[in-house]
Amino acid sequence: MLNVVLVEPEIPANTGNIGRTCVLTGSRLHLVGPLGFDLSHKAVQRAGLAYWDNLDVVVYKSWEEFVRTALNGSYEHVHLLTKVGERRYCDSSYNDGDWLVFGKESAGLSAALLDDHPMCCERIPMLGDDALANQDEWHRTFDELHPELERDICGNFVDRREGQITSLNLSNAVAIVVFEALRQLDFPHM
Repeated sequence: MLNVVLVEPEIPANTGNIGRTCVLTGSRLHLVGPLGFDLSHKAVQRAGLAYWDNLDVVVYKSWEEFVRTALNGSYEHVHLLTKVGERRYCDSSYNDGDWLVFGKESAGLSAALLDDHPMCCERIPMLGDDALANQDEWHRTFDELHPELERDICGNFVDRREGQITSLNLSNAVAIVVFEALRQLDFPHM
């Protein structure tokens, strides 16, 4: 079983889509707080997440609690998915039980975490990596720097002139990495 970890997720729809991917692939979802939304039974029902009862999900109050209780302090078999990793996600080897860790939508994983564990860092290559490298600047000046880009219905940034995706939303990024890991693990029906 793969472990998908979302650190401080902010957008409930992304977490819902990722939860659905986890149910379909038999992966466990770990949510590391603080969360940017409510996970009460009432909120889940209101969002129409009928599959949520079938989801193997664990919630942690903080990164420190997650590292202490889930990882037992060890970063072995941890994949930190980021835009700044040297190694591409598809060049990594995945094992049953690995931890696929994704940061929050607005900022990704913290620079301190990435700096402390460079050998765990992996990136999903995409167009526009150089232009999007500085997340703070990118969020402030995105429209000025890239007037040719629009957000599609899935939340991806698309150059309409080229039809190319330049940045993935969180749920798409998770799906890409989960399915590569499952492909390597000979997941049935792949």
